[in-house]
Amino acid sequence: MEIRVEKLRKTFESSEGVTVTALNDVDLTVPNGTVTTLLGPSGCGKTTLLRCIAGLETPDSGTIRIGDAVVWQSDGRSTTSVTPDKRGIGMVFQTYAIWPHMTVFENVAYPLQSQGVPRSEVPERVAQALKFVQLSGYEKRPATALSGGQQQRVSLARAIVSEPRVILFDEPLSNLDAKLREETRAELRELLTRLGITSLYVTHDRFEALALSDDVVVMQSGNIVQRGSPDEVYFRSNTHFVMDFMGKANFLKAQVVEAEHSSGYLLAQTEVGPLLCERHADLKAGQEGQVAVRMEFLQVVGAAESKNLPANHVTATVTSEMFLGEYREVDLLAGETRLHLRQPAMSPLTPGTNVELRFEPSGCRFITA
Repeated sequence: MEIRVEKLRKTFESSEGVTVTALNDVDLTVPNGTVTTLLGPSGCGKTTLLRCIAGLETPDSGTIRIGDAVVWQSDGRSTTSVTPDKRGIGMVFQTYAIWPHMTVFENVAYPLQSQGVPRSEVPERVAQALKFVQLSGYEKRPATALSGGQQQRVSLARAIVSEPRVILFDEPLSNLDAKLREETRAELRELLTRLGITSLYVTHDRFEALALSDDVVVMQSGNIVQRGSPDEVYFRSNTHFVMDFMGKANFLKAQVVEAEHSSGYLLAQTEVGPLLCERHADLKAGQEGQVAVRMEFLQVVGAAESKNLPANHVTATVTSEMFLGEYREVDLLAGETRLHLRQPAMSPLTPGTNVELRFEPSGCRFITA
């Protein structure tokens, strides 16, 4: 079931009496059967957008459709509003909202009972939902006797037992420790793939967004600033904000020298020298901006290799190194410019050492915003 949001606007009044725009005429389509993630820092509008779709917040204007049904619409003169319980939505919350005085069965059965489903049908539907989330046999256990990951699955079973048209997730993994969050993330992706229900997921964690999503929607100050597949948003971030939010990167002041270099790349002059970059059709010679390079596209190479592509090689001095288990993060200085790269765990670099660096052209992105 498709979710479609058109020109949705929501404002709040701050305690100082200032009007704050939480959603600035937002347009969003969540295709049927896909997992779309709203990603951004606190205050960007992602949770407000989710709550408006759920019917837990009232927008100022705009339209919200779930399938063919208009569940909210206002043009300033008249308003259409469908109550949350009539929108066909399942929700999984940050705190799971598991009732501690109930068993697993009673928690999952609650939506069916509140909807007046015949009592004879409830046990079978609860059993099907628990089987789907791999919790068969847990029916009689107290909800509080489960692990955090199991409680998350009970919450998901409760969300799907009433066969909703869509499921909304409000940062459901944020209360788990790092290891359990990683394990549960993998389980959740598998469950959502099998479920095939349209899902909208809210998080501030880029790892969750990249791992779970078919589409990632990055929000900033009430606006959608980029949307695409996880690969596209990570590797081809179109603004400084998105590039920085999606992971650590090097930002170099730059100017376009040749928009169409003979190598097939764009040639830019930067503060560390000339760099061949990924080409963009809308860039022209003389334009100013930044070349953004993620750490994994900056590599230590031998001096002989630097002669093959001098435009993308720089000599730098190692200033510090941090061992992070799976890899090392290294800080360097090229002249007055600070650079960062990711080095294999088994290849340490000694502070004070001079090294030759290669910028992978396909990983160098010229951005103007």
